[in-house]
Amino acid sequence: MREDKLMIRLRRLAGRALCVAPLLLLGACKSELLDPAGDIALQQRDIIYISTALMLLIIVPVMALTVIFAWRYRAKNTEATYDPDFDHSTSLELVIWAAPLLIIICLGALTWWSTHLLDPFRPLNRISAEKPIDRKVKPLVVQVVSLDWKWLFIYPEQGIASVNQLALPVDRPVTFELTSTNMMNTFYAPTLAGMIYTMPGMRSTLHAVLNKPGHYRGMSGNYSGAGFSYMNFTLEGVDQQGFDAWVARAKGAGQALDTARFIELEKPSEKVPPMLFSGVAPGLFDRVYNRCVKPGTPCMSQTMHHGQGNMAQPQTNGPGDPNIGSGMPSTRNAPPPHGQKPEGALFKEGEEKGSGPNVTKPRNPSAAPGSTDPHSHKNQDMSFNQVPAVLASPSTAAA
Repeated sequence: MREDKLMIRLRRLAGRALCVAPLLLLGACKSELLDPAGDIALQQRDIIYISTALMLLIIVPVMALTVIFAWRYRAKNTEATYDPDFDHSTSLELVIWAAPLLIIICLGALTWWSTHLLDPFRPLNRISAEKPIDRKVKPLVVQVVSLDWKWLFIYPEQGIASVNQLALPVDRPVTFELTSTNMMNTFYAPTLAGMIYTMPGMRSTLHAVLNKPGHYRGMSGNYSGAGFSYMNFTLEGVDQQGFDAWVARAKGAGQALDTARFIELEKPSEKVPPMLFSGVAPGLFDRVYNRCVKPGTPCMSQTMHHGQGNMAQPQTNGPGDPNIGSGMPSTRNAPPPHGQKPEGALFKEGEEKGSGPNVTKPRNPSAAPGSTDPHSHKNQDMSFNQVPAVLASPSTAAA
């Protein structure tokens, strides 16, 4: 008997331990998302808090009322009012439908506002809630390339590069230009800003700022193969003096990131330690973006512009230049030259519109009986297909 009671107690303790264990495991997790070090990440955290609070306004009362009603109208409670004929209450219907509707409206407004305000392509309008942005301060440009399975950071103004190590000065706006070499990926530094995709042959932009010095972690948030789990980088937040010292240390690294070194670095590798490069090949990021790093490989922009009249002057017409193609002969469907407003077809004469070829016109106009005898059975034989000579007629086959 005592053994049975002991087993029951042990089972109860084990059940309670199982209930508490997940909480202990969650408590051991490092909540980087809810401990931001940058203004963009801080605003995103606030959106999470506000959205959660709005949804809890419905969830908590529903959960509480479920327990209250179950307890109040239990079978043993004979004092509770029982009304079997109850079927409608205007007041309850108003509360039940109005409260969720108002919350949905609030969530929709919050989503619309935050989507536009925190657009990664939108330049920053403040350093923090208390500090407006100084328009005289030039943003730091960092070019990000996702490789298999590591991160390359190019500092074009400083003329250096690093692998799996990103150093940023505190309270200085940063403009990230992002692309990828082979696989679609996501650049994600939870304490800095939101997640943004990197794709081969495409350029993304992210504006952010780091407000707190410290040592943080960045990662890839999109599965990209075998080494995805180790595709992490360190984010170092330092003051301007510390950033200048880090740049000086990189320039003294001794090895430069030329084309041959990048081709070697591009090969798939895992658990790559941080590396610094004292120099970068000119235009390396643009060649990665245009997928023409290897010598002799045509750039994507040149391939798309092939055959256009201004290809003889590539130095004046870069990607996105409105005059690209201005030397080509215009066609009926060609857009108007840059700076001119297209004229609608309603304002043109019939001769100006032109006409396309009649693709259904018979080979021999005189062999079109429909024009002289509309009811002739010969009108049904208007196919362009020639009947093969090997096919015999029914009369020949019967003979």
